[in-house]
Amino acid sequence: MARKRPKGVIEIGWACFESAATGRIEHVPTAVCYPDTLVRRISVEAGGGHAWRISALTTPRDRPAPWKIVVVTGAPSWAEYWAPVLAALPADREMLVVDRPGFAGSEPVEYVGNIRVQAAALAPLLKTAPGQRLMLVGQSYGAAIAALMAAAAPRQVRSLVLLSGYFGESGPTARRLVDWGSKLLAFIPRDLKNAVREVAGQPSQIEHLHRALEQATMPVHVIHGTRDDFAPLAAAERLFARIAHRSDARFQAVADADHFLNDGPPGDLQALLEACMPAPESLVSAWLREARDQAARRLDALRRRIAPQRVKDGAHAPVT
Repeated sequence: MARKRPKGVIEIGWACFESAATGRIEHVPTAVCYPDTLVRRISVEAGGGHAWRISALTTPRDRPAPWKIVVVTGAPSWAEYWAPVLAALPADREMLVVDRPGFAGSEPVEYVGNIRVQAAALAPLLKTAPGQRLMLVGQSYGAAIAALMAAAAPRQVRSLVLLSGYFGESGPTARRLVDWGSKLLAFIPRDLKNAVREVAGQPSQIEHLHRALEQATMPVHVIHGTRDDFAPLAAAERLFARIAHRSDARFQAVADADHFLNDGPPGDLQALLEACMPAPESLVSAWLREARDQAARRLDALRRRIAPQRVKDGAHAPVT
């Protein structure tokens, strides 16, 4: 029987203090809840030239599954909150959910605020077995990091999912928590401290996300709850508007869902992710799709470069 993990803001806050005091990296150890054959904690050496060990939860399989799903979690970055989803995954899927640098069981202890550094450090997680296809899921703060990882590995990532993505704009709950945490940085545990600093510092890095989405060649799926009060739905809609011209971009608003889509029934989230797995296509179809989308991306980039100059020169007619 899986023990219940704390989910409310007050409960999670207390669990963080308790875990820090006892030296635990999980609020409720997954090894207590699930057998090692179902959910297993592993560590991977970081990329980007960093001598860090990156901790993650994974689903052991006797042979590689057709699809591998890698999840880059939000802030705070706690893979354990995906344990029920991992445990319920069917045998023909495998999943790896990471504790990002600076959180839970991952190194370093220090705050890593640069999303490009984190993307490089997490790149080894994208390794697949021969013939295996990979879906990359970025949750909340992890969405921007996942986008950078995908743009840097177009041959590996077959589908990119931005799940409840945080795109530099905070909802009312997130604003209150960051404001509260900023005033108490000296007194709160490391994971909460690093989360507050990450969220506060992301808006200045948002251009890296925009550039990554312009470069990404795989299908991009934006999934967001209509009742998300951490990362506003409107911000996700504005981000999607930047890539809506692509034939392989998709937006899905999940009715009555909040920020934590992984806290609901595992089957519901599995269905959302399954819908993001592209069907096999012929080489000719893939080439035509890529050529069409590449042309659209180049035209969009040209429009963005020309528009400021036209405004400077006093021209107001739109570029077509």
